[in-house]
Amino acid sequence: MKLSVVVPCYNEKATIEEILGRIKAVDIDKEIIIVDDGSADGTRDILRSVDGYKDDKNEVRVLYHESNQGKGAALRTGFKEIKGDIVIIQDADLEYHPEEYPHLLDTIVKGRADVVYGSRFIGTHRVFFYWHYIGNKWANILTNIMFDTVLTDMMTCYKVMRREIAQSLDLKAKGFGVEPEMTAKIFKNHQYRVYETPVSYSGRSYSEGKKIHWWHFFIVIYWLVRCRLTV
Repeated sequence: MKLSVVVPCYNEKATIEEILGRIKAVDIDKEIIIVDDGSADGTRDILRSVDGYKDDKNEVRVLYHESNQGKGAALRTGFKEIKGDIVIIQDADLEYHPEEYPHLLDTIVKGRADVVYGSRFIGTHRVFFYWHYIGNKWANILTNIMFDTVLTDMMTCYKVMRREIAQSLDLKAKGFGVEPEMTAKIFKNHQYRVYETPVSYSGRSYSEGKKIHWWHFFIVIYWLVRCRLTV
């Protein structure tokens, strides 16, 4: 199976080269689709130098938004272009570890799952940001109540799924609301077999470029309720 890695990217000059190198180093046939969401810190200059790269295992394509539109918008752009059998979302920072792709893909490749969530809370993780942890816990509780699930990490970056599922989601959220929106639409389609597996997590601080804030919790609630009532 061929893997598509979709990388939404916004102002990640400090990390984009390293994360791209780590993705390329994974010994899997894959296309890497980077969506630059209006970066203004020099990230684009780096991306122009890697666009079109190709070797035996990797093909890199870069897509550009002229202005910052949000993670959801970047994923919509990337999902339209994927050609692989399975797609994985990879943030452009260094919080998640591409070395774990084989572990994340295993259940789908074996034909037992259609979607896999990589959970930070049942894996090895950096221990800080208590209030972020509490916010995630409440987001998970609300998700599990509304959609009768037992997820431990709805907001994880590592959502892995078959291409046809990703391209059928009809995403509307522009920003971080895309995480609950994807989850809601996946679980409202009861035919999908969804699994969760532990992943490592190296959370970064705000001084290191972390972008999610406390008010995003209310965006999560909005999209969970909206999708519960309308999808």
